[in-house]
Amino acid sequence: MAFSLALLGASTYEAPVPPTVDYLVIAGGGGGGDEKAGGGGGGGYRTSAGTSGGGASAETELTLAASTDYTVTVGAGGGGQANGANSVFSSVTSNGGGHGGGNSGDAGDGGSGGGGYANAEKGLGTTDQGYNGGRGYSDGATYGSSGGGGGAGSVGVDGNNGSKVSGDGGDGASSSITGSSVARAGGGGGGTNGGGTYGDGVDGGGNGAINGTNGATNTGGGGGGSSDASADGGNGGSGIVIIKYPDAYTITIGAGLTSSTTTAGGFKVTTFTAGTDNISFA
Repeated sequence: MAFSLALLGASTYEAPVPPTVDYLVIAGGGGGGDEKAGGGGGGGYRTSAGTSGGGASAETELTLAASTDYTVTVGAGGGGQANGANSVFSSVTSNGGGHGGGNSGDAGDGGSGGGGYANAEKGLGTTDQGYNGGRGYSDGATYGSSGGGGGAGSVGVDGNNGSKVSGDGGDGASSSITGSSVARAGGGGGGTNGGGTYGDGVDGGGNGAINGTNGATNTGGGGGGSSDASADGGNGGSGIVIIKYPDAYTITIGAGLTSSTTTAGGFKVTTFTAGTDNISFA
């Protein structure tokens, strides 16, 4: 896309007009904790098309240069007891979700923090990307509960010893960048010990279970916590990167990325669901 400037007695000059791009960048969710453990935190959530994670306002859209390479990376979800991987678009990086805590230690910090188990520490979220995980509880004898993983939209729920209920994951956040509102990057539910109730995952987060269930693909949801001494937490869901730009532009996408593009209302929306490589506009 270009505009022309014709000067008297001079040739026409074609100057490129930079594309202005909206974005949604969600990192991979954290894995649920192993061995009676907390839920994984949702992946970090940054967007110019709606409320960002952690209650932050929408960020400023990016003005990019034509015929210039920009990096896109879609972060993978973390395995059990592992943080998710970062997602990237140009200068915007969202942090992977923190893993749930378990018998082996505290929950992980991340885009959103992982839920804690018993009296171990909960994970902390990243400012303007997500919320903290919930706390667990132990009576020091027969029962231990876990906190739910934090989500992009709210703190993970604390475990409750009195009712022997582990915490649900925190809510995700919603964006309508594709034309429809979709909630993503919720926390995973907490696992339990001693006959209590599992926590549920929210907005892509997995549920607490004997072996925690996985977060949903391309949501950045945290994995569910496990509920047995030899069990594994669920994997975090992979992240996603979505960009929206005027349909006068053509996008070139490197072979390392998996993507799809739709066109409506004068804009193109390109969704990246896996991989890492460069893109450019013309």
